[in-house]
Amino acid sequence: MKYDEFLARVRERGEYKDRNEAEGVTNAVLEVLAQRISPGEVEDLASQLPGPLGDVLLKARPAQAESFGIEEFYRRVAERTNARPRTAQWDASAVLTTVADAVTGGELNQIISQLPSGYAVLFGKADLAD
Repeated sequence: MKYDEFLARVRERGEYKDRNEAEGVTNAVLEVLAQRISPGEVEDLASQLPGPLGDVLLKARPAQAESFGIEEFYRRVAERTNARPRTAQWDASAVLTTVADAVTGGELNQIISQLPSGYAVLFGKADLAD
């Protein structure tokens, strides 16, 4: 998937007013995701996303993954986007369902397997992908 297509899908799913808003939300969600999954998995995911998105992930990658739950995920996204946690949940879902469309099933399973069960729904999955 190309960068413009990725942002267009996020914009449509999140009902954002323009590409810049979709881009800001996408970057915020990916930065928080990069802190939550292993550095190796960040690299794997970055390699499957369009160039600028891979760069966002790699810049946000910590030395080791942090362990935090879904509510903290929303809080961190909300902090980056100046939104409420409920809005951040919407934002995370718009971005992560698009990530699920853009990567292989195997990669998606690798990401979801590193996260508590509540995260799978953000990727549009009830559980691991088939």
